Amino acid sequence: MEQRVTSRSLRTREAILYAARVHFAADGYQRATIRAIASTAAIDPSMVMRYFGNKEQLFEAALDVDLGLPDLTGTSVERLPHALISHFLAPWEQDAAEGSLRLLLRSAATNERAAERLRGVLHEQLTSSLKGVLGADRAAAGSGLVAAQLLGVAFARYLLRLQPIAELSVQALADLVAPSMRAALADL
Repeated sequence: MEQRVTSRSLRTREAILYAARVHFAADGYQRATIRAIASTAAIDPSMVMRYFGNKEQLFEAALDVDLGLPDLTGTSVERLPHALISHFLAPWEQDAAEGSLRLLLRSAATNERAAERLRGVLHEQLTSSLKGVLGADRAAAGSGLVAAQLLGVAFARYLLRLQPIAELSVQALADLVAPSMRAALADL
């Protein structure tokens, strides 16, 4: 019985987060309401508060992102851009239409908390992923350059749906972006 409650609780929590991401992405933080989020999740608004406390805590939970970047130690500098691009785009490819990655990117332009979260996620996770190949200092210095290129690709592909970037395979896109990323990393 306890496992059933936990599974139901987890499903409810995920339904609330999904609905929150949809509303925050479409309406922005200020205009999104707990009532609308609850309606989309097909639950009573009090359940949203029970699970997340308040709108701000729900927004923070909706912005929780793990890019899933691996430690790239052992990757050659030549292959590093391809590996970064492929690993960075993988969760975007699997992310629901209004998932946390798209919400975070959209929200960062207009919401300082989201911008701060995005900066932190990118710096921390990219630096961690790069340090085994570039060393700690070069990884920290290069994470911003890499993030700028990766975010540009993500914005063009997943938000603007800019052609032909939106239609290319991840591998073809990596082949196009890798030379400029390789050049940026070489100058560190």
